[in-house]
Amino acid sequence: MNPVHYLYLAALLFTIGAAGVLIRRNAIVVFMCIELMLNACNLAFVTFSRLHGNLDGQIIAFFTMVVAAAEVVVGLAIIVTIFRTRHTASVDDASLMKL
Repeated sequence: MNPVHYLYLAALLFTIGAAGVLIRRNAIVVFMCIELMLNACNLAFVTFSRLHGNLDGQIIAFFTMVVAAAEVVVGLAIIVTIFRTRHTASVDDASLMKL
């Protein structure tokens, strides 16, 4: 396949993720959309890495996955804490961050 197809797919995935972050109000869905955006960036990094014939993009994608895993752990812990106190996972209700 042509690398341009992978870049189009990465742009489409990033756009879907950005639209999900801007439109949705559920915190779990927002985190899933952020993960989708990070995966789109990883796809672009790996595509450019293969295009230029080096491993730099693949290494950056690996570190991005490590940071994304840490972000999921912290984010889900915050969501669970907010859900236990307010019984909702809506972003609008948690905007004050007063527990």
